[in-house]
Amino acid sequence: MTQATLKAQSSVTAGEPGLRLRDVRKSFGSVAALQPTSFDVPAGTLCSLLGPSGCGKTTTLRIVAGFELPDAGQVLIRGEDRTYDPPQRRKLGMVFQNYSLFPHMTVAQNVAFGLRMARVNRAETEARTRRMLDIVHLPQHADRYPHQLSGGQQQRVALARSLVTEPSMLLLDEPLGALDKNLREQMQFEIRQLQREIGITTLLVTHDQEEALTMSDMIVVMDRGRILQAGSPTEVYEHPRTRFVSEFLGTSNIIACTVAGVEGGGLRLRLPGDAGSGFFVADAPARPAGSTALVAIRPEHLRIAPATQAGADEPRATVSGHVFRGAAHVFQLKRPGLDRPLMAYRQITGPVGETVLPVGAEVGLSWLPGTARLLEDEPVREGAA
Repeated sequence: MTQATLKAQSSVTAGEPGLRLRDVRKSFGSVAALQPTSFDVPAGTLCSLLGPSGCGKTTTLRIVAGFELPDAGQVLIRGEDRTYDPPQRRKLGMVFQNYSLFPHMTVAQNVAFGLRMARVNRAETEARTRRMLDIVHLPQHADRYPHQLSGGQQQRVALARSLVTEPSMLLLDEPLGALDKNLREQMQFEIRQLQREIGITTLLVTHDQEEALTMSDMIVVMDRGRILQAGSPTEVYEHPRTRFVSEFLGTSNIIACTVAGVEGGGLRLRLPGDAGSGFFVADAPARPAGSTALVAIRPEHLRIAPATQAGADEPRATVSGHVFRGAAHVFQLKRPGLDRPLMAYRQITGPVGETVLPVGAEVGLSWLPGTARLLEDEPVREGAA
């Protein structure tokens, strides 16, 4: 069982999603854990369900796995309706946060467990186990026990055990939550590389935004049992539709701007307290002049320069705070008319001191065209509950 063999076995009919949910709904008593939910995961890709606790991502995973039955809707895996099949008939691989390795079994015995339960003959079991340990780079650890392994090695054993049975799909439930930061980042790349090489459709549940952005082909952002946005990591990060999505996927400056007018296929907006011509946002639906619109600008897109070097038409702000984060300076900026500071990242490309702006300094604000995103949310009026 080479990696090429595994990849071929994980393939599905051309054009058929690896996973399809159609109007899946689930309630626990009077609590709607999952509102009617539909999305497709293309075959061979890794999709992350991302959101805060209680958003419905784990309920979705459990329904896909067969641990929970939906109140309505369909679950199709590789084109087959598995909505009411028990877990053992779905032929899924699953890795949990605590790995659930058997402490009294060696690494090889843990990996081979599923094959033994399926009554695969001994010779084939041993051959497939050896090859899987080669794939996860652990052949030299075959006779060790879980407690003799590092956290990352235990993670790879759990992955090997899930994949050796040639599952139709892989489910990952917060698989890196127990690891420290450096090891977690290393394992993100290792799991991603393995998933790509094997080509298995994978569903990952996580509340970690960086993990979702690093590992995914597709991200589904959830809140309160519903999908807010789904798309590629770049699309969801760079083109958030709502304030929640914009702020949950990293830091974002949310500004209530005034509509100065309609221009071509977009709007011209003014920052609070700005009497100039404002700035243009493309591909925005028409809104009446004088109305308010929410705009999101990522800190890495917000450019700041000393006021003496800024353009005459650039809005001004005052540096109210600064921290150093190794690769970048992070500045807090105070501006009249805003109820909270703006955040700006300034990349360090030379000596650290050359890019520092002192607290109290006046700066000009600018950003590249197309990096300000109009959000769908209606701005909250002053005094509203």
